[in-house]
Amino acid sequence: MERDCVWVFLLLLQVCFVYSPCEAGQREIMDKTSEAVAVYTQCSSANCSCHLRVLEQDLGPFQRGISKDLMARTVERGVGTHYQIIDHKLYRERNCMFPARCSGVEHFLLELIDRLPDVEMVVNVRDYPQVPNWVQAIFPVFSFSKTSDYHDIMYPAWTFWEGGPAVWPIYPTGLGRWDLMRDHLKKSAAQWPWHYKESKGFFRGSRTSSERDPLVLLSRAMPQLVDAEYTKNQAWKSDKDTLGRPPAKEIPLVDHCKYKFLFNFRGVAASFRFKHLFLCGSLVFHVGDEWQEFFYPQLKPWVHYIPVKQDLSDVRELLQFVKDNDDIAEEIAIRGMEFIAEHLQMQDISCYWERLLTEFSHLLSYQPQRRNDYSQILPKHRNTEL
Repeated sequence: MERDCVWVFLLLLQVCFVYSPCEAGQREIMDKTSEAVAVYTQCSSANCSCHLRVLEQDLGPFQRGISKDLMARTVERGVGTHYQIIDHKLYRERNCMFPARCSGVEHFLLELIDRLPDVEMVVNVRDYPQVPNWVQAIFPVFSFSKTSDYHDIMYPAWTFWEGGPAVWPIYPTGLGRWDLMRDHLKKSAAQWPWHYKESKGFFRGSRTSSERDPLVLLSRAMPQLVDAEYTKNQAWKSDKDTLGRPPAKEIPLVDHCKYKFLFNFRGVAASFRFKHLFLCGSLVFHVGDEWQEFFYPQLKPWVHYIPVKQDLSDVRELLQFVKDNDDIAEEIAIRGMEFIAEHLQMQDISCYWERLLTEFSHLLSYQPQRRNDYSQILPKHRNTEL
């Protein structure tokens, strides 16, 4: 009897030794969530004011004014497409590096054209920002995404209307117009309410960066915890490019909704899928926080999503936490979905464009003059050159 008691005691001691660090880690995560929710204040949805702090910060370096000479030098650098709005008409230099991306920008400009003041701006439709903060002269360049190392002025990406050449041809299995995808994802979320979703992590995407490797390897080691595989992209040449296995089939975004935990990684810059994942009603695991779009700052870690270290060293612990604390996971997922549903509607995108261009026009210290060699941009099917 005494021997049995000693054996049980040693077993309990071993269990405590093994699981106490895990329990301590779970308590720490729970505390982070509780503290984040306690201090969180939901932003106003009136007049797209939720996102205005980003606009103010981005325009801050130009408060002394933007001269005609500075704008001319910005145009000469060739870092973006030069647009002019004169007398409620939109003009653009003849060439655009990515026509579909320019089309996505122009949709919103034309939608607002009757309410916009005279203004001109350089819009970068490349993936990467163009104005690093170590450059002495700060050039006013609009970019869809950046890190804190850049002074670019963020605008709502072209993908809110036009997916771009690398995405649009595979819609709906890829990303498409935001208003359409919102509806599709809403329907899919309704088909997969929280308690019917599969309780595991999920990721499908190409090997844009080796930062994604640890999740794919974890999936291979623990498929009951996470399902993550690499798909083929334009640069794929062999299985070596998909971490030693044949590329997986692409999974439409609407089919991501059957999983409780969805992973978001940066791509070349910020990831276009980020906003979509929330609308599944699933819990978003956001890896790294370096890259930003204009709406990111109002999404708060532990309130709307689970933040994951860039090296994924904490991913296994975080996945285990949400599996063990299903009610907390669901609450975060609901808050994330509600934020995107309420504060990132098409009207919010148009509103942000209008306020951005209106405020930017006030910074110009000169009256823009139309360039005669530029084409007037009209709604699709009516484009002409004047």
